[in-house]
Amino acid sequence: MAADAALEAERDAIVAALGPVADGLAATFGPMCEVVLHDYRRPEKSVVAVSGAVTGRAVGGAMSEIGMRIVARGEDAGDELNYVTRTRGGKLVKASTMVLRDSTGTVFGALCVNLDVTAVNDAHALLGALAGIGAAPAEVPVTTFGNDIDSVVDAILDAHQLRQNGSWAGLDRTQRLELFRGLDERGVFAVRRAIEQVAGRLGISRASAYSYLSQARAEQPRRP
Repeated sequence: MAADAALEAERDAIVAALGPVADGLAATFGPMCEVVLHDYRRPEKSVVAVSGAVTGRAVGGAMSEIGMRIVARGEDAGDELNYVTRTRGGKLVKASTMVLRDSTGTVFGALCVNLDVTAVNDAHALLGALAGIGAAPAEVPVTTFGNDIDSVVDAILDAHQLRQNGSWAGLDRTQRLELFRGLDERGVFAVRRAIEQVAGRLGISRASAYSYLSQARAEQPRRP
């Protein structure tokens, strides 16, 4: 349809216009800054531009856990600004993710700014210790920034299994549905082939995985 083609052209134009913006932001903030431009129309290869090197992203790489969460929220997704996370390699990162919308309000991508603040954090801790005012560091969540979508899905699944504190066989029905609901809320099943990957990791059939996902969606707990 003509309307669909016009929207696709509009999205393409927005992505193209933001490429130089990514370069400019990275140049302004220096070597500790990375700017990543995502096009969520291709979640497995959402990275369309990268300036700087903090998370090891590359053009053609997959979206992160944060991107999956945005895709899962759809039109309800909003900007996530100035959050602190840690890469699996140990870098402390201050980041902002700004969603991209077309003229209809549909979210189709994101512009992400990542600042490596590891050295700043270490210096702050050292100065605090020297002054005798050091405090125990707060626990920072780890985010998987992978160029391979399968590694990102695996990391999310591992985190959920860890919180469940048990194997699939040891979970009752409520816990199993909670696991699938949690994965769904984080956008895992927006990724092609994710249902097969999850089923394989849990040691269940694809049909069983689809059944649990369907039940989890049908039995969403009501919000107060």
